[in-house]
Amino acid sequence: MTKEDMKKEIMNILNDIDDSIDYASEEHLIDDHILDSFMIISLVSELEDAFDVRISAADMIASNFNSVDEMADMILHLQK
Repeated sequence: MTKEDMKKEIMNILNDIDDSIDYASEEHLIDDHILDSFMIISLVSELEDAFDVRISAADMIASNFNSVDEMADMILHLQK
């Protein structure tokens, strides 16, 4: 799976959680409190299932979840 394909899948997951947010342009989803704690828990679970990765507590930092691009980078790193 390419990074672009991965980003599309992440966008689908995010839109399933809340489709009122423009995830493609947001770069501060955590820092600006756009995603709440319930949304983050749902997101982590969905990402783990979709990409067959385990997101540890150490990975759950704002810089890994502020944008779709950062989430894709984190997943690519976890898949290695």
